[in-house]
Amino acid sequence: MKKKIALLLIITNSYFCIAQKTMTDSIQQLDEVTLSDVKLKKYNAGFKITTLNDSIINRSGSSLTKVLAINSNIYFKEYGAGMLSSPSFRGTNASQTAVVWNGININSQLNGQTDFNNEVASNYSSITIRSGGGSVQYGSGAIGGSVHLNNTLKFVDHFENKFRINYGSFSTKNSNYLLSTGSNKWTTNIGVSYIDSKNDYKFIGTDKVNENGEYSAINATANIGYLISEKDILKLYHNSFTGNRNLSSTLVATSKSKYESDNYRSLLEWTHLSEKYNSKLKIAHLQENFRYFENKDKTTFSFGSARSLIAKHDFDYDLTRSISLRSVIDYTNIKGAGSSFGSPYREAFSTTLILKHEIDSKFNYGFSIRKDLTTGFKSPIVFSIDARYDFSKYYSTQINGSRNFRVPTFNDLYWQPGGNLNLKPETAYQIDLGHVVTFKPVTFLFNTYYIKTTDMIQWRPNSSGFWSPINISNAESYGTELELNTKFRLANHNFNFNINYSYTIAKDLETLKQLAFVPFHKGNANFLYSIEQFEIYYQKLFNGSVYKIDGTILPSYIISNGGISYDFKTKYNLNYKLSFIINNLFNKYYEIVALRPMPNRNYQIQLTIKF
Repeated sequence: MKKKIALLLIITNSYFCIAQKTMTDSIQQLDEVTLSDVKLKKYNAGFKITTLNDSIINRSGSSLTKVLAINSNIYFKEYGAGMLSSPSFRGTNASQTAVVWNGININSQLNGQTDFNNEVASNYSSITIRSGGGSVQYGSGAIGGSVHLNNTLKFVDHFENKFRINYGSFSTKNSNYLLSTGSNKWTTNIGVSYIDSKNDYKFIGTDKVNENGEYSAINATANIGYLISEKDILKLYHNSFTGNRNLSSTLVATSKSKYESDNYRSLLEWTHLSEKYNSKLKIAHLQENFRYFENKDKTTFSFGSARSLIAKHDFDYDLTRSISLRSVIDYTNIKGAGSSFGSPYREAFSTTLILKHEIDSKFNYGFSIRKDLTTGFKSPIVFSIDARYDFSKYYSTQINGSRNFRVPTFNDLYWQPGGNLNLKPETAYQIDLGHVVTFKPVTFLFNTYYIKTTDMIQWRPNSSGFWSPINISNAESYGTELELNTKFRLANHNFNFNINYSYTIAKDLETLKQLAFVPFHKGNANFLYSIEQFEIYYQKLFNGSVYKIDGTILPSYIISNGGISYDFKTKYNLNYKLSFIINNLFNKYYEIVALRPMPNRNYQIQLTIKF
């Protein structure tokens, strides 16, 4: 493997040397806001990209699950309120959706997923959803799409504070503090969030309540930027999470189990800017730990951990005004330890080349290619091609196609009982065609896609009664996505409306049956009305019926949420906003996972202070 890595380094560095001969010493002026993951803006013209701003995030709840479930086409499988939450993106599973934190893939090395209930949405400046295969840019697992969590750093004079406190049903307490301050030389933002809940909601139509459902968590983030010179920026990002959750009982079985987890992420980034090129070096450390107690009243537990060290170098060079090249070298060293899977070890190295060509103001395209070398596996060469053409100011079309992959995780291979050392990496081909129609103030998006996956990994119960992963020989998913957005003003009345709908077929090509926990239909709608300091909103979420692992059907459901708020502005730099929120407005009974009812109608009162 070392010889192969050396060869790839020689090839890539040769490209660097050629490029550097033509570099100039001109200084590139900094934007007010420097984004960490600029590839989303520059190298994805043919992909559907949706960005959720802070106002959408603030209305949709504290957890990332709530924000994305009500504002995107992603379907979430939740094991009860506050419990594990995993996504299904375009018919793929949770391990095939990459979560990218400030440009770094943070999916667990143990189970390949990110628990979206552990991420505090308000700690991020923006959340971006990139639909379509992304293994070239974001590595193993980015098959259905990727979710990008970005912290922006503003190099301007500012001092901003925001404090939010929330109290609601089931003794749920939630508080969040955000500080952003800086100058044209340095900047920092800090966020701290805390939540705890008894989570003892009633099961509608029964005399039972959600027993053993308590949870609590604290999440802290700190991000610092410093201008070393007019050409060099140093940035440090950090996030810490500590959570304790009891695992809720079901309708038919009691539970006394508990799950504790700690996750730490640190990223140091040095960016060098020039008129013709940008060079970015990232060093990251990711640590994940868990402890599982079968009986919370006892001291015995099982545990697992994984530590990842990542070194990544991006080189972005403008060959001409219309042609840009980017190369990426990425090395990851992973060590695991656990009572159920021993002490696995993995090294991964990749090199990537990305081309963008803007032929004119109407047409541009991109091509990228990547090769990975991973301990114990032969990873395929993956590629991506995309293009966008603006036929007029009213209509544009986007198209992209790619080959993607996912390497089995430590749990897939080594978990005992159930791990499978004979697993093969997943490979997938996908194509996506999108249309964007704009007649202000209305924007309409329509996408169709097809994904063919070979050796898809899926956990299923085996003959011994244990769950074990197997390779499904072939699986495919295809469907359509619709999105409608409009925002307009009549006198001093403001209206904002958006709707998302998706139709998804995802099936095992051997059985020709729909894959488990992939709804045929999913939709949501958001309506907001505001006048001066008053605001009211209404949300609706529809999830169609899904097949369970045993082939039986879990019924569809529709739930509604609503909220009202008033902003008490003062003549000083101090503003108060009081909000009242109702979730599950019509008190509907629904299950996302069988025998695990979700909460009945519940209320929250929230105070936000800005100064």
